[in-house]
Amino acid sequence: MANNRIKWLILLIPTITIALWEYVRHAFLLPYISMDLGNILAPIIVFAVTITLVRRLLHMLEHAHESLQRERAVKAALVEREQLARELHDGISQSLFLLSVKLDRLEGELADGTAAETVSQLRGTMRHVYEDVRQSIANLRSEPELAVADVRWLQAVKELADDFAKVGLQVEFDWRLPESDLTNKEKVELQAIVREAMLNVQKHARAKRIRIAAAANESGGFCCTIEDDGQGASLLQLEAKGCYGIRMMKDRAQAMGWQLNIGAFASAAAGLKVEVRKEER
Repeated sequence: MANNRIKWLILLIPTITIALWEYVRHAFLLPYISMDLGNILAPIIVFAVTITLVRRLLHMLEHAHESLQRERAVKAALVEREQLARELHDGISQSLFLLSVKLDRLEGELADGTAAETVSQLRGTMRHVYEDVRQSIANLRSEPELAVADVRWLQAVKELADDFAKVGLQVEFDWRLPESDLTNKEKVELQAIVREAMLNVQKHARAKRIRIAAAANESGGFCCTIEDDGQGASLLQLEAKGCYGIRMMKDRAQAMGWQLNIGAFASAAAGLKVEVRKEER
């Protein structure tokens, strides 16, 4: 039954019930039921009908609303999975093309013994390909509902932080943002931005420390920051052609109406700060 029809029935059933009762009482029951007794019976009859019919309709309306919410949550998660699949495809295509170029160069250098540097570069490129595939496949294998679950929505980010710690990167995780302050869609988008910022640190920053923090602000929104002590980068480098991660974070933040601020520094080892901010109007 359509939601609008259920709403109209909930509104009309008490009115129709009292109208039918008054008609029956005046047309057929006046010789048998006094006016005072009829007035007492009227709210009792309306209450009985409400308990039997309107309550059931309310339950149907709540069930339909919950189904719609689940459908929206799963749809948002599927959009996220599609984005991950696209990033996986693009990353592999670019990296494999680079490998093919370096292999052609290696073939020409083998004859004169100058291939050591190219071999080292190949190892580095292959390592990045492996990390991209491992992280993307891990997300694609997860169930859509996990990305929007109230309890485990940040689990993927925490697991990534644990992976960083295993390879010697010091991770500070200071998350004070209540889960109840975020909608399911906001959880999915914020998780994706934080995760992409962390992966950028791992791939490019050459950092020793990373800090992830989030907290509610006075306006009713939130502020989330990802900071590292790596080599830093200029704004031109961050926005250069091929920097899909930065572009993806900007697109997500813009779609949600959030502010994305990237503090880039040109000096070496200055680090980088990514800030996602939501301001309630």
